Amino acid sequence: MNALFLAAAEEPQNPLVPHPDELVIGLIAFVIVFGFLAKKLLPNINRVLEERRAAIEGGIEKADAAQSEAQSVLEQYKAQLAEARHEAARLRQEAQEQGAALIAEMRAEGQRQREEIVAAGHAQIEADRKQAAQALRQDVGKLATDLAGKIVGESLEDVARQSRTIDRFLDELEEKAEAAR
Repeated sequence: MNALFLAAAEEPQNPLVPHPDELVIGLIAFVIVFGFLAKKLLPNINRVLEERRAAIEGGIEKADAAQSEAQSVLEQYKAQLAEARHEAARLRQEAQEQGAALIAEMRAEGQRQREEIVAAGHAQIEADRKQAAQALRQDVGKLATDLAGKIVGESLEDVARQSRTIDRFLDELEEKAEAAR
């Protein structure tokens, strides 16, 4: 073997092939560094990676939970909004119905008041007509008796006779007026 080493030592050394002693020392140093890193650094790296993985998974779970909660709240708000719109439409319809009923009621009340006013007006006109007819009857009677007294030449002061004469005269006038219609 020595001869092999001597032969190798005599040959020019290839720069790409390391010397066997350096190769052994480098291998031992690599194993020591790798062992140190595996014992000390690798558990820390694995722990940090595990914490990051847990944080990411927890964040994803929290985001999913928040998203599902937000979706649930959105659906609740949509349902409440639809219910509020329905309620508003119902209230609007109810208000329109109440308004129509109130208008109809006010029209009926106005019609009733108008009829009362018209009836009161007719009653007042009838009372005024009767009063005017009575006053006219008295005035016409007085004029007729005065005229008849001047024609006959005697006074017709007897109230009973005067009243009968006036009534008869006016009744005849009314009959003639009714017949003319």
